[in-house]
Amino acid sequence: MDQGTGGTRGITPLQIMSDGEQPVAAPVGTPVPAPADEQRTDARVVIVGSGPAGLTAAIYAARANLEPIVLGGYEAGGQLMITSEVENFPGFPEGIQGPELMDRMRAQATRFGALVLDVDVERVDFSRRPFRLWAGGVEYTAQTVIVASGASAIWLELESETRLRGRGVSACATCDGFFFRDRKVVVVGGGDSALEEALFLTKYAREVVVVHRRDQFRGSRIMQERALSNPRIRVAWNSQVVEVLGDQQVSGVRLRDTVTGEERVEPTDGVFVAIGHRPNTGVFRDWLDTDPKGYLSVHEETATRIEGVFVAGDVRDHRYRQAITAAGDGCRAAIDAEHWLAEHGLAEPATASAW
Repeated sequence: MDQGTGGTRGITPLQIMSDGEQPVAAPVGTPVPAPADEQRTDARVVIVGSGPAGLTAAIYAARANLEPIVLGGYEAGGQLMITSEVENFPGFPEGIQGPELMDRMRAQATRFGALVLDVDVERVDFSRRPFRLWAGGVEYTAQTVIVASGASAIWLELESETRLRGRGVSACATCDGFFFRDRKVVVVGGGDSALEEALFLTKYAREVVVVHRRDQFRGSRIMQERALSNPRIRVAWNSQVVEVLGDQQVSGVRLRDTVTGEERVEPTDGVFVAIGHRPNTGVFRDWLDTDPKGYLSVHEETATRIEGVFVAGDVRDHRYRQAITAAGDGCRAAIDAEHWLAEHGLAEPATASAW
């Protein structure tokens, strides 16, 4: 399945060092400690997040000889880490596995000198430069910071849902709808996001069942009218998903009537959870502006109200939420950070060919 970006789950390290000598392959899920001689804590650019936005920013910053530090999180890589087949990222005509794509991005960033650490940022101090960030019990300092911490899909918190993510369970119709051509799918939710996902899926699926726990939608009137008038959409009112059924692939959902408590099985080939996303802004809220939905706000291009702090990817984007748009944002933020450093005499001015 294809996938956008957003929340973080899973770790895909590139390599671990065997007794400090030859690199050996590390299995997915193995954290990668930085080599002892690379435990630097001061940088001109520190990037928070290791999804497509963060790693693209790292590639560009590293190629500009800024030697960025990436604080990627203990669960690094973004939502692509729980995505199987990615078919909408340019350059891979046969598709590519999500974790492999993130492996390649990380390898490209480290090749040019980025230091990528699998540690969570616990708090920050943006009151003056150098900016200070604490992660994994270590204090890091930076002249500029790029926040690319992403946004996490809000899930149903069911064990069966977690087990079948990437096996028929998705949070992105734009990413994965193509895989359900002429099949039946379920969309969970009742707001505009769910209705938009349902309408999009009618381009592919033969039937779309919208499961909503109330007896009326919360979405806008026009979206409700469009959904209710679409012959491919059916609504399961007063219903709650209590289990996603299937062994290796989704085969159905168990629904509970929120009025009577009765349960029934709804066969389906896919489940799209559309109950919202939560931007990963916790440690930044006291320092950076947010919009009404809680996403970080920019004041000019990728810049925030604090000079030297930039934002990229899904932590500010609640519309597109795609790997390719996040990567583009990371590129922009890195270039903006480099220009800012050059203007303040902290980096050599870059030419277009340097990127």
